[in-house]
Amino acid sequence: FSFHPTMAAINQTSVWLASFHLLGMAGPEHLHPWLSIPFCLMYVAVLLGNFILLFVIVTERSLHGPMYLFLAMLAVADLVLSSSAVPKALSMFWSLSKEMSFHACLTQMFFIHVSFIAESTILLAMAFDRYVAICNPLRYATVFTHMVVAKIGLAAIARSFCVMFPTIFLLQRLPYCRHSAMPHTYCEHMGLARLACADISVNVWYGFATTLLSPGVDVVLIGVSYVLILRAVFRLSSKDAQLKAVGTCSSHACVILMFYTLAFFSFFTHRFGHNVPHHVHILLANLYVLLPPMLNPIVYTMKNKVIRGKVSQVLFRTGQ
Repeated sequence: FSFHPTMAAINQTSVWLASFHLLGMAGPEHLHPWLSIPFCLMYVAVLLGNFILLFVIVTERSLHGPMYLFLAMLAVADLVLSSSAVPKALSMFWSLSKEMSFHACLTQMFFIHVSFIAESTILLAMAFDRYVAICNPLRYATVFTHMVVAKIGLAAIARSFCVMFPTIFLLQRLPYCRHSAMPHTYCEHMGLARLACADISVNVWYGFATTLLSPGVDVVLIGVSYVLILRAVFRLSSKDAQLKAVGTCSSHACVILMFYTLAFFSFFTHRFGHNVPHHVHILLANLYVLLPPMLNPIVYTMKNKVIRGKVSQVLFRTGQ
């Protein structure tokens, strides 16, 4: 075993890189100013839609039931998810700032992944909420008390924090050898790990395991709950009762499809889609932090008659 001074220098400076340089969608850089327009409009829609939804749920006492409280949690998770990624992406598209310090990068990565896992947990809780409401309606009020809903919200935060906290140490231990150019619009776990000049197999396997064991398990349990819901719905004798039951789940089903389809498609193309152009990977990664948060409040407002009425009242009062 021999000690090399250069290795000591690398170990001392690897974690303390001054900054990372975000390249965005490497290739079609000339399109960055044009891409910023839909990105900016979608982000404004995310802020307006989710803040209006939160305002309506918080101020209207009739909307303080479990389903609407879960919807408020979903709106908060959406706001954190988009706001963690999009402002920096826009500043990069507008050539305002393409630099990001190592610790700012870790912080951004942490909040993006934490809000994603928290949102997945909330969607699972909402699926269970619909299952109890349709399959065991007489027990609904005793199962979903305000205390239980609050505990589920805290559990979503605790779960996402525990899953993502180790990634900070997994990334800090790596030597980066001054590789600071990142072909992305924001910092994420594997994007950062791939800049290291060391073995990243632990990061790869941890990332894969957490994806399968958090959102992956959530998708399976949501699927099981909907199979049970559909079985209960088809046993109802009245056609009107069947349509009403399906109607209460339709908005949640739409949100689930949007959220998981984009997220998993982005995840698997990033790891296994080697023939997919890199700028397509980056575009998909940006769509899953923008599109579901933008569409969620729209879907729930359009599909839910109570929310639609309350939002209309708020907007009408504001416009007077």
